[in-house]
Amino acid sequence: MGKVTGFLEYQRLHEASENKDARKQHYHEFVMRLDDSAAKIQGARCMDCGIPFCMNGCPVNNIIPDFNDLVFRQNWKDAIETLHSTNNFPEFTGRICPAPCEEACTLRINNDPVGIKSIEHAIIDKAWEEGWVLPQPAVQKTGKRVAVVGSGPAGLACAQQLARVGHTVVVFEKNDRAGGLLRYGIPDFKMEKGLIDRRLEQMRAEGVEFRTSHIVGKALLGAGNGKATAVDPATLLGEFDAVVLSGGAESPRDLPIPGRDLNGVHFAMDFLPLQNRRVAGDSSIPDLWATGKHVVVIGGGDTGSDCVGTSNRHGAQSIAQFEVMPLPPDPERNSVWPYWPTRLRTSSSHEEGAERDWSILTKEFIGDEGPNRGKVKALKAVRLEWKDGKMNEIAGSEFTMPADLVLLAMGFVSPVQTVLESFGVAKDPRGNVSAVVDDSATARAYATSVPKVFTAGDMRRGQSLVVWAIREGRQCARSVDEFLMGQSTLPR
Repeated sequence: MGKVTGFLEYQRLHEASENKDARKQHYHEFVMRLDDSAAKIQGARCMDCGIPFCMNGCPVNNIIPDFNDLVFRQNWKDAIETLHSTNNFPEFTGRICPAPCEEACTLRINNDPVGIKSIEHAIIDKAWEEGWVLPQPAVQKTGKRVAVVGSGPAGLACAQQLARVGHTVVVFEKNDRAGGLLRYGIPDFKMEKGLIDRRLEQMRAEGVEFRTSHIVGKALLGAGNGKATAVDPATLLGEFDAVVLSGGAESPRDLPIPGRDLNGVHFAMDFLPLQNRRVAGDSSIPDLWATGKHVVVIGGGDTGSDCVGTSNRHGAQSIAQFEVMPLPPDPERNSVWPYWPTRLRTSSSHEEGAERDWSILTKEFIGDEGPNRGKVKALKAVRLEWKDGKMNEIAGSEFTMPADLVLLAMGFVSPVQTVLESFGVAKDPRGNVSAVVDDSATARAYATSVPKVFTAGDMRRGQSLVVWAIREGRQCARSVDEFLMGQSTLPR
């Protein structure tokens, strides 16, 4: 490394962000990237540790020590080339990835880890500012055609890789704009959608065609804008040399308790995409707001956090967030290194205001018996005691609290089953598409049980991270290329 004692001399630098009261007034991003000099100092903290566990912690295996050193040396152009060699969309991961690489950083054993995510953010934003991110169209076309179903990070990564080696790629997206859950799941204050749009333009220049408002298979949940075109899977298999299923895990986990059918009890993904559409300037958006309401978010993960941030911007009267699991401990710094530790994580949305509670089981939604009959007005819950991995209700701990809007954010159980059934692919016990990630004597990597049909991302592995989706999209592209051409120059 260029500064071998940097980790001894410099402290971790955090990206600056807008004041929490000010940022609640808008839906723009509020985290500013490190300037060149701050990024240089942060890059100097990367140790000459010998074994870069950070790279193993990163699902796309970013070459982290190399780009850290290049940023320290202020060689930004080589830094973006190094970053792009493993990650198609670092502007996505540099904003919304939880950074497992930092938890695996050797420095984390006894100090704050290197701010790898902030360096990645700085590299890609500077690259766009300098005009270094350009289309990379194939020199020669192969004559092979590939259909990619789903335009989330897995589908986009797969499509871009295949287009760059000369295949004709058509991406089918059920919604009216491409981007998948990046577009209609991630709030704009975490990632503005212009970042997606400029990547789509790059991909179009590379030869990728996007067909939005196209539903592949039987009717899907929340499909498109009501004017979608149905696409028969048999037609795809007849017109294309390979098909990649890269949709999300969109079947939400429900809470079937008394009062579930009351007006005002919604899945998180009934709520969040509406605000994305409002920010995009769409009209005739359903009138579902948190304004002036007592909001209860059930589920303590990232989706629940996004509901908190959006409700704060709507001007909710109060926000509570429940988690059925116990409050995570604060483990010793090196207790599970280099693996991902279970610990209490506080997001920027939590900082903006919310009452969080753990070991809470919701028992019943209570409806209004007055003029708003049929609408939720409260919920009944009980506190839990966890012992030996089992939960037990604490006697006498039941309580009732007001709830005008309840948002269920308890994760997703599987892809939409009608899509898988329409292709006839084999499924694993969790309802995902069954496929292996490495070639074997009996199966090709990412290939399904149906000839010519491949899969990647959440549709194969279940609900996961954007960085895992990008990794699987890239690896699936290589497998498809080998299937079509007998060999591949694409990296894994």
